[in-house]
Amino acid sequence: MNEQQVKQQREVTLQEAADLIATIPQNRFLIQGEPGIGKSSVLNLLEANPNLSADEYDFVYIDCASLDLGDTAAPIPNRESKILEYYPNGAFKLHTDKKVVICLDEFSKGADPVKNMLHPLLEENKPRMADKFLKDGSIVFLTGNLSTDGVGDSLKAHTIQRVTRVDVRKPSADIWLPWATANNIAPEIRSWVNGHPDCLASYRDPGQENNPYPYNPRKPHLSCVSPRTLSRASNIVKRRHNNTHNAVHVALAGTAGEAFADSFMAYLQFSDQLPTREAIRTDPKGCRVPTESGAQGILVYGLMDSVAKDNIDAYMQYIMRLNPDWAACFCISVAKDPIKQRIAFSSPLFSAWCADNQDIL
Repeated sequence: MNEQQVKQQREVTLQEAADLIATIPQNRFLIQGEPGIGKSSVLNLLEANPNLSADEYDFVYIDCASLDLGDTAAPIPNRESKILEYYPNGAFKLHTDKKVVICLDEFSKGADPVKNMLHPLLEENKPRMADKFLKDGSIVFLTGNLSTDGVGDSLKAHTIQRVTRVDVRKPSADIWLPWATANNIAPEIRSWVNGHPDCLASYRDPGQENNPYPYNPRKPHLSCVSPRTLSRASNIVKRRHNNTHNAVHVALAGTAGEAFADSFMAYLQFSDQLPTREAIRTDPKGCRVPTESGAQGILVYGLMDSVAKDNIDAYMQYIMRLNPDWAACFCISVAKDPIKQRIAFSSPLFSAWCADNQDIL
């Protein structure tokens, strides 16, 4: 077993992390991973868990790195008993009648006084925030970066004894692309990632020492490529026609790094070769087909977003004119989409392609 296989065995996906948290609520899981890979999105996965109904649970996001001590709780005098009582901040939602699922995001970057104030939440029995105990069945989990990331995370021994540390695997391009399609990431970004899957490699993977795209603590960049920065780059790409070429280039470099911006802007020129969706719908056998593979990729990812009953037959006629690899990319992605697959399989052309290519589905 090589080093890479050992490392992969010691990591989990974001969904696996969410499942651990949901099924073992007594433990306080510390979800660790590289910057920008979506650790805090575990809260969204828990919110989508059918066993954690919104009727029974409130979901709470706390950014520990930005908290001051006064943001956690305040001492309020009880004039009758002549004592001070700590009232927790309403952001923790402990004033409702529901259980809570609390994400203590970037706990390991919090100030020591803040960590001390939040520490009772880590107890297995009778966890509390200030003077308020959590309802039985409540869930608390933490996130933070890996110690090798070198971004200022630290935990004391008594905290480590109270948490279950779990390393989260950085999503590969194959894992990220279906998510990106479902979350409306610009097709140009998705196509570029498809052609540059190494952009989502980890600096901990062997052979990535000279990869210019991902975060690397040994070669720090002001910006780098990650799932988070790709999402923000998508916002820029979608509005690129409202800004100059130079402004878009500068903004992308400031979001995901100069190496990404230089490569992507060169790639983006392919978009000028693309026919409109309307041209494909009305003349799928006659409208122009871009010659460069990169342009076909941008086109395919754009078509995925607009699949509908009134265009799926035309789309299938058109993509059969493309490079077979891109035609397969379109069909496989649509076939795996829980919403678009119902539309696609209503097309005899799509069904016939799937029947002829069952070995790659």
